[in-house]
Amino acid sequence: MIPFTIRLVDRLVQDSALQPVRLKLDPGSKTTGGCSRSRRRNAARPNGHGPDRAWTSWATDQRGSDPTRRHANAGVAAIFAIESSVSNNRRRVPGWLPPSTQHRVDTTESWTKRLIKLVPITAIDQELVKFDMQLMQDPVIEGVGYQQGSMFEYEVREYCLEKWNRTCMYCDATNTPLEVEHIVPRSKGGSNRPSNLGISCITCNRAKADLPVEVFVKDAKRLVRIKAHMKVSLRDAAAVNATRFAQLNMLKTFGLPVSTASGGKTKFNRKVLGVPKTHSLDAACVGDIVSIANWRQPVLTIRCTGRGAYKRTRLTKHGFPRGYLMRQKSAFGFSTGDMVVATIPIGKKAGIHCGRVAIRASGSFNVTTPAGVIQGLAHRHMRLIQRADGYGYSISTPHKTTLLPGLNAGVSARKERR
Repeated sequence: MIPFTIRLVDRLVQDSALQPVRLKLDPGSKTTGGCSRSRRRNAARPNGHGPDRAWTSWATDQRGSDPTRRHANAGVAAIFAIESSVSNNRRRVPGWLPPSTQHRVDTTESWTKRLIKLVPITAIDQELVKFDMQLMQDPVIEGVGYQQGSMFEYEVREYCLEKWNRTCMYCDATNTPLEVEHIVPRSKGGSNRPSNLGISCITCNRAKADLPVEVFVKDAKRLVRIKAHMKVSLRDAAAVNATRFAQLNMLKTFGLPVSTASGGKTKFNRKVLGVPKTHSLDAACVGDIVSIANWRQPVLTIRCTGRGAYKRTRLTKHGFPRGYLMRQKSAFGFSTGDMVVATIPIGKKAGIHCGRVAIRASGSFNVTTPAGVIQGLAHRHMRLIQRADGYGYSISTPHKTTLLPGLNAGVSARKERR
């Protein structure tokens, strides 16, 4: 059901003509953008192809993994295997990543496998962003100083744009040319470190000149916010650096041609094609691309929700029990996280409600919809759409959030009652 797919089972592979489809990925620290791109036939063009068509796009939020997995076996002692010599089987293998970082690679691998089963993917494009962590921390590093690290290329401007949400730090202007701004002016001893770099529009940058930020910014709350944002760590850049080659090697295991492109090229394509800055549209602009059509379409937003916790007892901050969960994770044929449609015939909650269900042993369930949580719905009025798979889904557009088909009836019924 999600992603909605129609399977054709009466066609022979050898008799079918399939469009070549490229899978494009824009890895990020918190969210990874994806897009499946095909090309339309057009006899009027010399090469016989029309503009690229982004027909499937999504953005995966990778922040919702189950934190208990990391410490599930923390109390188990290391096990030793005796062969020709004694070795510790808990030794970290080459390429090992922390579980919180490895989760980013595993999520991309899971959805790449799922999409390959549904779409005739012929090639994969990945954005390979590079941050020079040493230069970002020490702007005067040179020569032998680089021997202690392996990162040599950087995109500081792109990092600053992401750090300040592509918004002027002084007037909150967006969708305007932005410049890199030294918060503490160079003439006053400021450095080129990213912690001293901000983003401002041309007007504010010219007006500030070499004034101290305390003098230029009159709003006390804004000044506090700017100084707090200056101390934002480089953990996002470190996460991208740690996973970029691990994800690239993972994609190569699918046996498809894999090509890479820089973040600067993605930005250039986005500016030339005139599309807004989103995770999914960034993925569509990765690599070589001449034109793109039909990009104003809904995007499937996928959030990692996990499969629940192992512990069945809820504790207070002092460690005392405050509640107990069901021993079984299913009731009346439903499990928490399942996608359901609840058709309520009468009452205050009458209507059609579609979303993720939270079960109770009593049979009175809660359904989380884009419009909010509907509590106390009887299980007998519910119909299963899709089993819980560890992900939460919603539909959005580059400019606004929309509801999944079938949800409007419940929302309209509630509005009429008001």
